[in-house]
Amino acid sequence: MKSAQEFFLSLLPQATEISKEVSRRFFKKPLDQIGMISKADASPVTAADLEIESKLRDLIAKNFPQHGIIGEEHGNTNTDAEFVWVLDPIDGTKSFISGVPLFTTLVALLHNGEPVCGAIYQPILDELVWGNNKECFFNGKPTRIRNTSSLAEATLLVTDARHVGELHPQAHFNELAAQVKFWRTWADGYGYALMATGYGDIMLDPIMNPWDIMAAVPVVRGAGGIVSDFSGGDGVHGKSLIAASPLLHPQVLKKLSNG
Repeated sequence: MKSAQEFFLSLLPQATEISKEVSRRFFKKPLDQIGMISKADASPVTAADLEIESKLRDLIAKNFPQHGIIGEEHGNTNTDAEFVWVLDPIDGTKSFISGVPLFTTLVALLHNGEPVCGAIYQPILDELVWGNNKECFFNGKPTRIRNTSSLAEATLLVTDARHVGELHPQAHFNELAAQVKFWRTWADGYGYALMATGYGDIMLDPIMNPWDIMAAVPVVRGAGGIVSDFSGGDGVHGKSLIAASPLLHPQVLKKLSNG
């Protein structure tokens, strides 16, 4: 029987081609041409989101019909299976509709509920980062996080700073942001790719869903980073995520939890 990684790598090239073809067809098009609507939670979704996920699901079903699927746009199937794929067709839809090429397609494979492989793919830049909790690769070459040890030298990435205060003390984030070298937004899944390839030191997401988390965890861990939720708990099954180097993670956690 194939290993989880063999399953994952056998579909990854086709998955990235789907993401590339569909997203490039819609990217930078006027809003009335990308089929944008608002979901129940007021977040946007486009025709590109829906088409990419549909094609990824068809790919998985054709090759591994016994596997389960968790998808942001089209729901869950057979989630009690030994192997379950987790899909976010366009993570960063707000970037996508704004013409910012920092959105990504996220693909993860769970084995007995735990993420064992994850990929973050940026189809406009054609950048692929994938990891297996032990190793991480950027366009086929091994990659590692930076070993930054001081907040004063660190680059902090966050998807949307406004969201921090919705579930966590905003003042704690503000204090952390004031102590780092600099911080930037527009992150989403691309922030974890930047961290894994040595271009960021801390990545924060105060509000997360499984399709946001599962691909990022094997990538960050494979590149040598630490993940947890904002309380220091399990980063895999939590509702928020801190990703940082082993030296920075406890400092970030202390700032966010204690202020």
